[in-house]
Amino acid sequence: MSAAAVAVSLAVSACGSGSAQDANEPSGSFPVEVTRASWQPAQRLAEQTHMVITVRNTGTKMIPNLAVTIVDPTLKYPTSAQAFGRNVSGAGETAGLASTSRPVWIIDRPPGPCGYGCEFGGPGGAVTAYANTWALGPLQPNQSATFKWTLTATKPGSYVIQYQVAAGLNGKARAVLRSGGRPWGTFHVRVSSQPARSYVNNAGQVVKLP
Repeated sequence: MSAAAVAVSLAVSACGSGSAQDANEPSGSFPVEVTRASWQPAQRLAEQTHMVITVRNTGTKMIPNLAVTIVDPTLKYPTSAQAFGRNVSGAGETAGLASTSRPVWIIDRPPGPCGYGCEFGGPGGAVTAYANTWALGPLQPNQSATFKWTLTATKPGSYVIQYQVAAGLNGKARAVLRSGGRPWGTFHVRVSSQPARSYVNNAGQVVKLP
């Protein structure tokens, strides 16, 4: 079973019958192409960066609900708790905790339209019932959609983050490459323990130093 399937199955079991977002999704394979997948590989503590993934519908059918799931591929059974996070270990760190996952990156702004709630820390327009999955809705043939996360690193170290593209949320609508493979990729990121250097200018803007 793929990491995305594990994440979805765990999230569904936790939420009862699942989200109404996937109630009418059709079954089938939907060809896609990942035309952009970018994220800064060398980062600093407290530095704000942007992960950007652009997907194009290369098929002849409308994709029901284009989605991207973020997982930690180093885990045997990735779950929704690991989006932009890591598992802590050791009795001192995990004693009494309901979850052993802790964020490596804070999501300052998620993908999708950002309304009033998002501006004040809400989940944003692309939120789904799954904590590590974002969806931008239907995508017509030959059209593209871009997922963009604004993230701030909070833990130094070397990390691997994997993104997985789906055509829906219920597992029946599958995104595939023209070759028949799965549309996914990985980012290898090192976060330096040195914080990002910056200052606020006279206009109130934050200016990053090299």
